[in-house]
Amino acid sequence: MSACAPSRSSDADPTGPTGRSAHSSRASRRGGLLHRSPYGNGPEGALPADLSASVAVFLIALPLSLGIALATGAPLQAGLVAAAVGGIVAGRFGGAPLQISGPAAGLTVVVAELIQRYGWRTTCAITVLAGLAQLGLSALRTARSALMVSPAIVHGMVAGIGVTIALAQLHIVLGGDPESSAVANVLALPGQLADPHPAALSVGALTVVVALLWPRLPGRAGVMARTVFPPALAAVALATAVAVLSDLRLSRVDLPSWHSHALPSLPEGPVLGLFAAVLTVTLVASVESLLSAVASDKLAVARTLPDHLSGVRIPRADLDRELRGQGLANMVSGALGGLPVTGVAVRTAANIQAGAVSRRSAVLHGVWVLLAAGLLVGVLELIPLAALAALVMVVGVQMVKIVHIRSVTRHREILVYAATAAGVVLLGVLEGVGIGIAVAVALALHRLAHTRVTHETDEESGTHRVRVRGQLTFLAVPRLSRALGRVPEGSRAVVELGGSFMDHAAYEALRDWEASHTAHGGSVEVTGRSAPCVREPSSSHGCTPWTPWRNHQCTRPRTASGENPDHGQLLGGVRNFQRTTAPLVRTELARLAREGQRPSHLFLTCADSRLVTSMITSSGPGDLFTVRNVGNLVPPPGAEVNDDSVAAAIEYAVEVLRVKSITVCGHSGCGAMQALYESGPKDPTTPLNRWLSHGRFSLDRLATRHGAGPRIADRDTVPRGTDGLEALCLANVVQQLENLRAHPCVARRLAEGSLELHGMYFHVGEAQTYVLDGSGGGGTGEDPVFTPVRPGVAAA
Repeated sequence: MSACAPSRSSDADPTGPTGRSAHSSRASRRGGLLHRSPYGNGPEGALPADLSASVAVFLIALPLSLGIALATGAPLQAGLVAAAVGGIVAGRFGGAPLQISGPAAGLTVVVAELIQRYGWRTTCAITVLAGLAQLGLSALRTARSALMVSPAIVHGMVAGIGVTIALAQLHIVLGGDPESSAVANVLALPGQLADPHPAALSVGALTVVVALLWPRLPGRAGVMARTVFPPALAAVALATAVAVLSDLRLSRVDLPSWHSHALPSLPEGPVLGLFAAVLTVTLVASVESLLSAVASDKLAVARTLPDHLSGVRIPRADLDRELRGQGLANMVSGALGGLPVTGVAVRTAANIQAGAVSRRSAVLHGVWVLLAAGLLVGVLELIPLAALAALVMVVGVQMVKIVHIRSVTRHREILVYAATAAGVVLLGVLEGVGIGIAVAVALALHRLAHTRVTHETDEESGTHRVRVRGQLTFLAVPRLSRALGRVPEGSRAVVELGGSFMDHAAYEALRDWEASHTAHGGSVEVTGRSAPCVREPSSSHGCTPWTPWRNHQCTRPRTASGENPDHGQLLGGVRNFQRTTAPLVRTELARLAREGQRPSHLFLTCADSRLVTSMITSSGPGDLFTVRNVGNLVPPPGAEVNDDSVAAAIEYAVEVLRVKSITVCGHSGCGAMQALYESGPKDPTTPLNRWLSHGRFSLDRLATRHGAGPRIADRDTVPRGTDGLEALCLANVVQQLENLRAHPCVARRLAEGSLELHGMYFHVGEAQTYVLDGSGGGGTGEDPVFTPVRPGVAAA
């Protein structure tokens, strides 16, 4: 993968009517992505899938929106307003087509604190300002920056919010009222447990049991039940039915007339406090929405679409556009008296699992919420508040995920996670996140400053080993110098660098010591991931993708582990790829895995190990359909004998992939051409000799030109250095182009004018590429000319 490989647009059109390969078709069924408009609207055949998914998500969002509004202390209509606006506005203008937005549990604690401090009308105004701030961040294209926050901090924040929510809602389930903070709720809990409300406790317990057991119903009946009644709806509906049939005296949902619905007013309060409130809502809502958008991409790729939707593709999430859509939704929601809006991972996952294929599902779900808010008021007012509180309590507990705790523990960031969660529970969301960031920075500095440097002596060989474990910065230079000072003059020394970074101060210290030790008759070998920095100051990272294995410190055979030396070198190269290159190309490869391959070029070249096609063409994954064989030969039709591999590759590239050009690339010092040049075609008794017999046409071409044939521009007629061998290598390129023209599929595309043929020659020793001019190989009778490719100059 070249670092300067051209970027691709996910909106690129197919190269032709048959441009989709079988592989591409199969890939499209796993979240495959073909969209017809900038808004991700699928074809008309996908409307039933979106309609079904929207109903499923609506049934989940309705009780949760009421429950979250209850948990914040806001008017219950505010949850419905946020759900409707999140679906319609964020769904229409956002950048994640399958994301479902609405009131989220992640903002419950923040909004509850704002309502208690400033009142509901000012909280609505804060929501509007937070939406405006999100629009500003979107215009500055900072969406990706929000994902730079350590996952340990994000998971810790979510866990802290979940604990706070669960503690508050537990009081409502027990028939009481929640306190103003998590600490106060914990202190008041013993008294509440001593005097519970039996009816509220019964309804709440039933809601919890159904919410937890409903997803585990076995068999087809369980699948059908979960499809028709999602767990949240089933739990609230059953609890409501029991409460109504039993005529329990309970506090129930109270939806006042929309005529008295509270709208925002001008913010009142200290400026710094209001600014902190807007900042908190903006950051928490933005991070939660962007993380959910990223998750929606992963879920869309992982699912399998039914056959009738195999041609539907969903574009990848545009995070800046998604942030803009969230900002618009928050401005509208706040202006209409609704809760803050964020992307919600749980509802998004349900939308994708229900089969949604475009943003119509999100918009329709918002429409259903809007209709329910106007037509189902009587039904909604039957719901006991204890049922909603129990549902939100379950959601809060589920926000503390064991998988997150295991992950941060494995990466030694449990301290950051715990500090963030504790800070959120004890002090608040913004304070907890600040504590988490401070702990994360302190932990990073601790790791940076506590690099281990040890010195050991191998008594048998007399080798002195200095091992460095950790990043090598100026903070570790004193310890490094002390360890290097223990190495006697004139001895053999090995310095093992275990980190991936070395700053200039450490580089200078190590280089100066190496020069001094070598000058006194000693030898120094530096190994490890940052070893190239010692020899080449301009390389501040590990081995580059095109460093030969013999120059890779990181790919040396690990014979001590029992690996075969050659195989160990190969695995070492793979390890280096996984460590340094894979993170850079993973996004592009994931896109290609979804969309399938659509290369524009068939590149036919020699199998010689010195010819690295992606390096000399600056191409990356998905750019070239490459065919390599000994001598870059193209057997003419009928001459393949028992080997149709090249002809099959040509047919596949031309007919199925619909490539637009084919290039035959030869090179200097070709072993196949050398064998032909020195002894001609041999008796075809071996596979190699049978294959090389296809090169006799190139020999004949050179012979008919009396040893001259193709030439390189700005050189003598007979190429310098290798005499006739290079002439044969050049003639071979021209001959294979003629062989290509004889293939029916190529001839047909050439006649249509939809395919081009090109010749190329790479001189290994000069690292110079030459291209065949327009007249070469076309049957004009003139000697073809290869023109050198110069930087910044168009080739002939």
